[in-house]
Amino acid sequence: MEIIKTPLEGFLIIEPDVYEDDRGFFLEIYREERYNQAGITDKFVQENHSHSVKGVLRGMHFQIQKPQAQIVTVIQGKIFDAVVDVRKKSRTFGKWHGVILDANTQQRQVYMSPGFAHGFCVLSDSADLHYKASGEYDPDDEGGLNWRDPQIGIAWPDSDFHLKERDKNFPFLEEIDFG
Repeated sequence: MEIIKTPLEGFLIIEPDVYEDDRGFFLEIYREERYNQAGITDKFVQENHSHSVKGVLRGMHFQIQKPQAQIVTVIQGKIFDAVVDVRKKSRTFGKWHGVILDANTQQRQVYMSPGFAHGFCVLSDSADLHYKASGEYDPDDEGGLNWRDPQIGIAWPDSDFHLKERDKNFPFLEEIDFG
């Protein structure tokens, strides 16, 4: 397993060991001991599966009072995955980083420590994502950041997306009170 650091402390790209042969491949999506040795020591308590079709953008979501660490794995398809640091005291507050996750060409995961807004757009006909989360989802604690905030400037690979109405109307970073 290889851990690739990004410019945002707490946001990592994980390249797990993949064992391939003429039958296909095998990889471990998660083994606590190996991830702990890599510095990922969060206790994961919930797992989610998301299915989306091409052109869907989901995000930018975060939990306000109970931020979660997450490990995201694309099981099928291809996405552009993006995070924004919303940790007010972080030196990279308001900065973003994005990565392509493609189940067909490279088995990668991303890890985000608590305090990131997360979103993705689907680049293939459809995509299935698996999330491990360090906290249970609480709809009363959900926050969001506008995906096209010009102050942040995420370089999305397209601009014509299908979004949930709520996601279209999330506030810009300067409008959010992080306490």
